[in-house]
Amino acid sequence: MVRIGTAAWSVPKEHAAPFPLTGSHLERYSAVLNAVEINSSFYRPHRTTTYERWAASVPESFRFAVKVPKAITHELRLNDTNGLLDCFLSEVSGLGPKLGPLLVQLPPSLRFEVGVADTFLSGLRGRVGGPLVCEPRHASWFTPDVEGLLDELRIARVAADPAPVSGADEPGGWRSLSYYRLHGSPRIYYSAYTPEYLAAIAERIASDAAAGVETWCIFDNTAAFAATGDALTTRSLVLNRR
Repeated sequence: MVRIGTAAWSVPKEHAAPFPLTGSHLERYSAVLNAVEINSSFYRPHRTTTYERWAASVPESFRFAVKVPKAITHELRLNDTNGLLDCFLSEVSGLGPKLGPLLVQLPPSLRFEVGVADTFLSGLRGRVGGPLVCEPRHASWFTPDVEGLLDELRIARVAADPAPVSGADEPGGWRSLSYYRLHGSPRIYYSAYTPEYLAAIAERIASDAAAGVETWCIFDNTAAFAATGDALTTRSLVLNRR
């Protein structure tokens, strides 16, 4: 399955034409795109009943990726996180079968530290049977040993644009899942992508899917509403390749 969407489910007026006119923003969004990344969970907790309501608002085939709270990744920096992690996992259980990958985005300053990072990731995998993706941004994570650990734990490494370090724009870790996370370039979070870039991404998505790899592509260039247009264009390009 190829899943293409945006970080959050706004339907900006300049890209509203393909979406239904009625319904909540999430209902309208999910009528066209088949995935979304919940970023608000990074900043604050949501009730289990809120996740249940969101799950009830979308088609059966729709899936939510959910970002792990910054209290775990950026404040505790993966240390002593069991209590917070258990709370978060209890909350997102409200999505039921519509829960897709959990996203662990790490601060750029966070090095891979043996005894901390591997313990956290192993503990997370021990609690979660479903898909996990990690977006490291420090060069110490981009080594054969870390790649091997991620593969062993069945954790995919995000392919990010712009790439914070060399190689970060290619999927890594466990290769049965690709997760492209595109933040906008040249101005991060703002810039729309060029037609040439979107064509290249669509080609990579189609190639991964043809190889039997579950493939996600999330546009995070939401600050100036470019993400929705980029997602719609990429979706059309991928569908035209089938």
